[in-house]
Amino acid sequence: MTSPHVLWIDDPAAPGSRLLGGKFGSLAEMTEAGFAVPPGFGITTTAYRHFLEAAGLADRARQVREQAATADLATVSALSAGFTAEIEAAPLPADLEEAVRGAYAELERRTGIEALPVAVRSSGESEDLAGASFAGQYDTYLWVRGADEVLTYLRKCWAGMFGTAVLTYRPDGGASVVTADHGICVGVQQMVDARSAGVMFTLDPVTGDRSKVVIEGCWGLGEGVVKGDITPTRYVVDKVTFEVVTRALSRQEVQYRFDPSTKAVGMVPVHPDRCDAPCLEDEHIDQLAQLAKRIERHRGAPQDIEWAISEAGDVHVLQVRPETVWSQRRPEAPILEKKSAVDHVLMRFSGGKLATKAGS
Repeated sequence: MTSPHVLWIDDPAAPGSRLLGGKFGSLAEMTEAGFAVPPGFGITTTAYRHFLEAAGLADRARQVREQAATADLATVSALSAGFTAEIEAAPLPADLEEAVRGAYAELERRTGIEALPVAVRSSGESEDLAGASFAGQYDTYLWVRGADEVLTYLRKCWAGMFGTAVLTYRPDGGASVVTADHGICVGVQQMVDARSAGVMFTLDPVTGDRSKVVIEGCWGLGEGVVKGDITPTRYVVDKVTFEVVTRALSRQEVQYRFDPSTKAVGMVPVHPDRCDAPCLEDEHIDQLAQLAKRIERHRGAPQDIEWAISEAGDVHVLQVRPETVWSQRRPEAPILEKKSAVDHVLMRFSGGKLATKAGS
């Protein structure tokens, strides 16, 4: 049976499918489990390989990866620039273009919104490899509208597989992961016009304490938190009682939002009434902490979760990935055990370190 060019994340065949790559495969799993994931579809790894073959670029792609494995930075940059330009200029096979246009039109129909704003996200097969964080190397484009723009940014995501950062990434100290012929899915998903957004961990990323949920948020889209451009407001919540243990509020004067004047997502001012106000109400802190605990229970291990809350107050799951620093260590104490302040201080000075977050 021929693999599809498009696979919806609510399709029964989607959970666990390598056709969706790491990121969108995870969202398909979350959708099947009943979590509030915005609707969308993946332009599959099969579609990516079909494009390379039809454009006569498959052999060239292998050559670029192999040459980059032993080349210096200047040479890799030149290889990257040349090949990404070829990808962005190459025509799409007619059957693939038709499939993408049809899927976007169906997403408009399902949501009831014409020219629906979507996020176009890279979702690579290599994102779920042990010891690698390719998710942080790939591209995401926000507030894309119309089938023509989706097709443009589809090519840009494919080209991102051969960006300088990806070609020089050595997660295992060698080139074996980079030279491997990994495919990429490109996910197309309804945008959440976020009132506030951010990330949360089902353990404390500073101490590794698994009895806590840590929520970091900001006004507007969560790009500010993920990219580190905005100092987030931080909440530490007890995973058993859901009591807010710590609130570290941060003044916020700018936010990522769609800017009608530029017709793109960018930094815009926060309304003066919100600059010193917390980006989350207690009700939403509680909802997020309980959501994090349910996702962790469903997946059976600590998780790193991206979330957004719409202006209407609805909570959405945007991305879920395993937490990869502390979760591989033995817990210091069971979840139900309360640590004293002294215990926390000793832990902090005995090797605890801040976990890093992968990008979108």
